[in-house]
Amino acid sequence: MLSELSIKNFAIIESLSISFQKGLTVLTGETGAGKSIIIDAVHLLVGGRGSAEFVRHGEEKAEIEGLFFLDTNHHPCYSKVQDFGIDIEEGMIVLRRDIFKSGKSVCRINGKLVTIAVLREIGATLIDIHGQHEHQELMDETKHINLLDQFGAVEILPALLEYQNVYKSYEQTMKKLKSLSENDQKMAHRLDLILFQYEEIQNAQLKMNEDDELFEEKRKLANFEKIYENIQSSYKALQGDQKGLDWIGMVMDSLQSAADINPSYKELYETVSNCFYQLEDTAHTLRNELDILEFDPLRLNEIEERLTEINQLKRKYGSTIEEILEYSSKIEEEIETIQNKEHHMEQIEKELTSLQKDLQIEAENLSKARKKWAKSLTKLIHNELKDLYMDKTVFEVRFEEETANFTKKGNEKVEFYLSTNPGEPLKPLSKIASGGELSRIMLALKSIFSKHQGITSIIFDEVDTGVSGRVAQAIAEKIFKVAINSQVLCISHLPQVAAMADTHLFIVKDVKKGRTKTSITPLSDANRIREIGRMISGVEYTELTRQHAEELLQMAKHSKSAT
Repeated sequence: MLSELSIKNFAIIESLSISFQKGLTVLTGETGAGKSIIIDAVHLLVGGRGSAEFVRHGEEKAEIEGLFFLDTNHHPCYSKVQDFGIDIEEGMIVLRRDIFKSGKSVCRINGKLVTIAVLREIGATLIDIHGQHEHQELMDETKHINLLDQFGAVEILPALLEYQNVYKSYEQTMKKLKSLSENDQKMAHRLDLILFQYEEIQNAQLKMNEDDELFEEKRKLANFEKIYENIQSSYKALQGDQKGLDWIGMVMDSLQSAADINPSYKELYETVSNCFYQLEDTAHTLRNELDILEFDPLRLNEIEERLTEINQLKRKYGSTIEEILEYSSKIEEEIETIQNKEHHMEQIEKELTSLQKDLQIEAENLSKARKKWAKSLTKLIHNELKDLYMDKTVFEVRFEEETANFTKKGNEKVEFYLSTNPGEPLKPLSKIASGGELSRIMLALKSIFSKHQGITSIIFDEVDTGVSGRVAQAIAEKIFKVAINSQVLCISHLPQVAAMADTHLFIVKDVKKGRTKTSITPLSDANRIREIGRMISGVEYTELTRQHAEELLQMAKHSKSAT
């Protein structure tokens, strides 16, 4: 849910901080007070199109910040933020957007800078803003199949996953066939290129880790003189008159004489004796090394040339010898495939035919599950519309099979159709234009889909326009029911809707020191009665109006307790 909203220097709002609660929050106020400006701010917060015109006159930038609490670890927002490397701690996510007077926007999610596209993608999992003329997902026929899949996820999703597993293999096989079906001239050019590359790699006769071994050998040859001098000085320090071995030999002889007199010195004698013979062996080894050490400038040149050759191959075919050899194996297979093109095409076409049969079976299973749940959805929507006094409206989920056109979603098109008047033909939902009817249809759909979309907050911006009387009361009750499963923020001019609110916020516009400012206040019970009375009467607030407002609140209380 949206817990806190902070707005600064945005349009006519100088500074505003609003706390929101669970359930239904209704925002009311005179026309022009700034209700829609608050919704505009929220819309920008979740990635809406920004403009320098939103920045309050005389200020450098507008600032909008919102704190959301996610009530479950399974909220769709979690998977989205993980894709972009954003952490969520204690179920809290903070969106922030600064809009500068230059028109530039800076967006952050939990303090991390993100693009507007990322803000929009994550914001879509948190808030669904719906106005009278904003169709969004429900009015986009391409999204209807997704809504149906969400509604019947328990059965449709497993069938969809089975279909998509086969579709992935089908798509990969199609790519192979398309690659082999390219024109002969292009294929011949490709064959010439990879044949040259393959021969170049094969002629190099590369060996695994060869470059590492050459580097080590090069290092030794480049430091030959220093190595020779150090080994020679080590040998001279050990071997010869009055050198290391002579002195240790004298120590060994002395300790042997002492041990002959006192056996307690025998251990010391043996230690020195062992060291003497080890050092004597080391001296022999050093002498042999000096005999075989020989500087070969030609070998150093050979190594340099070989490393240059390997580096040239790395620049073309891979950063390591292993990658070069892997590339060689890959193009070897491609060469064989192109040279035996007809045979491979025949094999791939057989594989594709088999996959098409499997795909058709899975598509039929998927369609069967969808049509089953479409019947349940149709029944539920008819019930919702009946509650909204549209019992003559006919709703239908239409399926249009595209046999040869397999997509990631299946091989059928799903679209919602409606007829709002008896005798009238069913039309696509996207063609419904009547304001009052559209409000009720959208509310009916929202009542059902809000339970399946996982959206944290839903905002209704004057969706009750064009209705009155018993329909207004039905809409108020329906909005309240939606708020049972999702936090709902609703801007309304209907007293029936305001009476159903769990929280009632009053928005007012004042002029102070020559500047217009918008403020917002949670209403007490007494002030709430007065505001609902204003909404009923329009201008004059009378005792009768007050009684009517109190009666409306009592009726709303009774209706809420019965829900």
